[in-house]
Amino acid sequence: MSVRHIVSPEQLHSMWRNGEAAVVDCRFVMGQPQAGYDAYMMEHIPGAHYLDLEKDLSAPVQEDGRGGRHPLPPAEKLADKLTELGITNASTVVAYDEQGGAMASRLWWLLTYLGHDKVFVLDGGFAAWKEAGYPTVSSAEEPVIDEARKSEPFVPHVRHEMVVTAEDIIAKKGEIEDGRVVLIDSREDARYRGITEPIDKKAGHIPGAKHWFWKANLDAEGRFRKVKEQMKRFEQLQDAEEVIVYCGSGVTACPNVLALQEIGFTNVKLYAGSWSDWISDDSRPVETNI
Repeated sequence: MSVRHIVSPEQLHSMWRNGEAAVVDCRFVMGQPQAGYDAYMMEHIPGAHYLDLEKDLSAPVQEDGRGGRHPLPPAEKLADKLTELGITNASTVVAYDEQGGAMASRLWWLLTYLGHDKVFVLDGGFAAWKEAGYPTVSSAEEPVIDEARKSEPFVPHVRHEMVVTAEDIIAKKGEIEDGRVVLIDSREDARYRGITEPIDKKAGHIPGAKHWFWKANLDAEGRFRKVKEQMKRFEQLQDAEEVIVYCGSGVTACPNVLALQEIGFTNVKLYAGSWSDWISDDSRPVETNI
């Protein structure tokens, strides 16, 4: 099994105390784009930088909807932002949020996609850090960026094989039908089934997709479930040659990708555009289960 990429508050505190990690606050509330940054300015882990889901971790939405509601940011642009924060290819990065790991997992996935393996998600997020009694600061204490590190650029080594497009999914139709490739929809059950769609212009799911709600990765305390529990949840996937994960816009699919990799799945890919990209082309089929 590969190295785990979920760390406890205790582990992060040890890393933070010893100056061994670049900590990134990824808090963001869908529909309230300023809320995450406001929360960061009010209180955050000392030394943590802030990265915004829509300004930093996504590209602008295209007029025709292609690429979905949160298109992947250009690799060089994100690399430049990381360099600005003093994050290098040698840095160990720990991301946190207050959204069940969704936004932090997006950064985890993006950095992995850029070829950076030393990136982790804080289990339980900012709430778990505070509950453990660890220190926080307000906006009056902004992180100090090491100027020497800023002179060392973050160089992306993009792993294109981690991503699939709508065209790839269409080409794999037969493999999805016979179970060699499993397509996972990470959204709420009502959205997957097409009962309701509060965000996108069409309801339903991609034909052949199975449902694994991303929040089911968490226990009652908001922590990621233990490995044995996750293995039980995903045991139906053991014989799959490939797993493709999507959600509404490529954000909440990332916790499912993380959970699968934590339990040893290696051929897990993200449909980055997800449902909002799929329905941007009216010729693509839609399935419902009402």
